[in-house]
Amino acid sequence: MDNRPIGFFDSGLGGLTCISPLLSAMPDERIIYFGDTARTPYGSKAPSTIKTFSLQIADFLVHRNVKMIVIACNTVSAVCLPELKERYPDIPIVGIIRPAAEKVAKTCNKGNSVGIISTKVTYKSGVYERLIHQLAPDIPIHTIPCPALVPLIEEGIIENEIMDLSIQYYMDHFLTYHKIDTLILGCTHYPLIRENISKLYPFLDIIDPAREIASHVQKQLTESNLLARNSDFENTFYASDLSENFVNMINRIFEIGKFRVAFKNLDLDIYE
Repeated sequence: MDNRPIGFFDSGLGGLTCISPLLSAMPDERIIYFGDTARTPYGSKAPSTIKTFSLQIADFLVHRNVKMIVIACNTVSAVCLPELKERYPDIPIVGIIRPAAEKVAKTCNKGNSVGIISTKVTYKSGVYERLIHQLAPDIPIHTIPCPALVPLIEEGIIENEIMDLSIQYYMDHFLTYHKIDTLILGCTHYPLIRENISKLYPFLDIIDPAREIASHVQKQLTESNLLARNSDFENTFYASDLSENFVNMINRIFEIGKFRVAFKNLDLDIYE
């Protein structure tokens, strides 16, 4: 038994989509979340910059005595998971990409055509293709970067014609040309527009890595004897820019009143 919190981090508010499924499965767990909203998006930045930011945030979480770090960001998982594991060998560190790749390998076959929408950095890394083909080499995989979607989501432009037009701009030809029937949401922001995508393309079977990560984390905590028991918890959400939209999005994702939460703004001067 271990009542220390689980640390989560993302470039912004997208990683929040990972937390609700996890707390539903493991209600005794306590969360410390860091959203780097002042420096979002990561998906168009240089890998070296992303690594610097990620190591800074991981240090912040480690200093708060987390028992595990969940990288709730596909871009960070794609470019610096090995560096984070090397830096903190005694702390379990979980990336978000492998659980989704395993889901594809279990549920799809060579008769499917799997599409992945992601940030530019995740797209260029090719990590989804490599992992899926290691597990299931016959499944056709096609990817496309969608760089405009994260900034729109961070601004709260979701239930809006602008968002629908942006999704169609990237996906109409992509889905038709490759005859996509299964879609991976290759960025943790994208579950926030899942309803938009389902409305526009109801034929798609959508795989959400944010949902897959919960069972992966639960399995690892169980095997390591790190599950919490009857903890009197408060979930804490840090942001480098604690905007109104960040707070509103937490209230949108979580059932209000179900979890005790605290919001804290974090001055970027701590990194200097």
